[in-house]
Amino acid sequence: MDTGDTAFILFASALVMFMTPGLALFYGGLVRQKNVLSTIMHSFVALGVISVVWFVAGYALGFGPDRWGGLIGGGEFYFLKDVSFTDAGPFADSVPHGGYMVFQMMFAIITPALISGAFAERIKFGGYVAFIVLWSLLVYSPIAHWVWGGGWLGARGVLDFAGGTVVHINAGIAALAFAIYLGKRRGWPKDVAPPHNVPMTVLGAGILWFGWFGFNAGSQLATDGAALPFVTTHLATAAAIIGWALIEKMKNGHVTTVGVATGAVAGLVAITPAAGFVLPWAAVIIGFVAGIVCYLAINLKFRLGYDDSLDVVGVHLVGGIIGALLTGVFAEAGLDFLDGSGGGVAGNWGQVLDQAMGIGATIAFSLAMSLLLLFIVDKTIGLRAAEEDELAGLDLSMHSERAYSTADAGSHIGTTPVSGGQSGPVG
Repeated sequence: MDTGDTAFILFASALVMFMTPGLALFYGGLVRQKNVLSTIMHSFVALGVISVVWFVAGYALGFGPDRWGGLIGGGEFYFLKDVSFTDAGPFADSVPHGGYMVFQMMFAIITPALISGAFAERIKFGGYVAFIVLWSLLVYSPIAHWVWGGGWLGARGVLDFAGGTVVHINAGIAALAFAIYLGKRRGWPKDVAPPHNVPMTVLGAGILWFGWFGFNAGSQLATDGAALPFVTTHLATAAAIIGWALIEKMKNGHVTTVGVATGAVAGLVAITPAAGFVLPWAAVIIGFVAGIVCYLAINLKFRLGYDDSLDVVGVHLVGGIIGALLTGVFAEAGLDFLDGSGGGVAGNWGQVLDQAMGIGATIAFSLAMSLLLLFIVDKTIGLRAAEEDELAGLDLSMHSERAYSTADAGSHIGTTPVSGGQSGPVG
């Protein structure tokens, strides 16, 4: 046990927790004014719901003793039974087991919240809550076990330092399933409103960038060695902004604020699986490539016809795949990974194949299970909001609130029309 490492992992956990409100602001600024609160709620409610799910069974399924050949955990950790808050656990030698558990809890919270960007402005709140409970237990926890909890992908040597596979590819492919299953927003793609509050989105991106230092550097699980993932995280994000800005300027003739903020998130996603396995020069390459490729990937939704409202697929699925594959290319021999042999640049091109196997297994399982859970929730609780609710806005129809009201609205929030500078939803 080490007091410095314990303080470090608790601070990193707080940073990762702060990412979820940051995500709420990032997504909330991108939607129409009439849907900002419902979009923020999708992230914020996960803090409550998934925390309890993790306490009851999520941690046990993800990080409990291995069951069924590396497929799932189980046993002692239900309701945090036998999780010590004074002694180290099986996954980190110098911090309390409870400290590691709460660090992983914050990952479990933000992952289903990431999915919510794909179906913004058209989902029932109750259906969403039911889905993330089931998805967290039956999709997120098993894949976390496969990679980090002693399961079969980790045993095969798949590298995922902080969640490129477990978090971003997993959430990204579930987002694609959601967008396809739920269908398009009314009037999409012809009647697509611009973001209602770009400064809110930029603030959210800044909070995500800040919190991501806990996400990635915290995954070192000790102060010793944490400087490398901290630096690679920052450099990859910076390089992604440059890559995104260059391709956006070439394609559209201008660089947008929303584009730069989205490019930063793409860089953060791509470096996540690699942060502690690569050197700074490789991080710059990973981020730059992600900025360009994620920009191009976002535009595919118009060609392929699926309505991913806030580009979860283009940023998180594609960015996660880029990062996972390039981890296999640039992993540096001698750094903190399983066999010390490095990736392709160190002569071990088989690592790229291992990474591809991890990507493929995650996509196949998460896609199949997500579609199954969507079908079950849709047929029992219901998923798609009614047309009149979508037209009125989900803030009012689902939550009986408005995000913005004039001073004279008084106690009539939710019923008094917005006027003056806040002239109602854009578009």
